[in-house]
Parts: sequence; structure tokens; C-alpha cells
Amino acid sequence: MSKNILVIDDDHLVVKSLARLLEREGYSVSGAESGQEALNLIENADFDLIISDVRMPEMNGIETTCNIKDILKEKNKETIPVIFITGYTSETNYNRAQKLGPTDYIYKPFDKEKFLQSVRSALGS
Repeated sequence: MSKNILVIDDDHLVVKSLARLLEREGYSVSGAESGQEALNLIENADFDLIISDVRMPEMNGIETTCNIKDILKEKNKETIPVIFITGYTSETNYNRAQKLGPTDYIYKPFDKEKFLQSVRSALGS
């Protein structure tokens, strides 16, 4: 059975590029271009992995992940592994993200193979 991955990034091209890459690897991918869109998807679907940009307008990736964890807890569902991606170096954001226990924290641009290795590791495959 294919693993379901949610990609969250305010850049449409990043969402589409990651979706294509992951789909070529056999994963099922849903994309969200905002934190609110991601929360709506979490309400209605089950995911095996979340890949989220850190820096986004309105609701950043860290806030989005906190809200997702709250929704899952309310629904008595297990937490979902998270890989954060970012194009900006920020020790504050890195430290805030680490408190959420992500599987990985990757800086853009990233090596495709290392990224896929991180995805496989997060999914336990």
C-alpha cells in the first residue's frame, strides 16, 4: 500500500516539484500551500508523513505542525512524523522546530537523494 505524504509549502512550484519527485518513488502526495489548507486536509485524510516549509505567511510551518498535533490528539490519532524544510537559516526557528521532535530539518536547496533518504527513514522503509 502506498504511503500518503502531505507537502506544505507556500511556493506552488516547491509543492509541485516535491509531489512529482515523491510520486515517482511510489508515494501518494497531497499538497497544501498554506497552514490553513493543511489543517483542512488533516481533518479529512490520514497521512503517514508531513513535509512542511518552516517560513510561510499567516501560519508558519511550526505553528501549522503544532495545530496538526492538537487535531490528532483530539481525534485520538497517532502523531505523524514531520520533516521541516527551509530556505532560511534561523537558530530560533530551528530550536522551536526541534521541540516538536521532527524526523529531520533540511535546508533548501537540498540534495534529492539525501531528501529521499530522509523520507524513507521517516516512513520506516
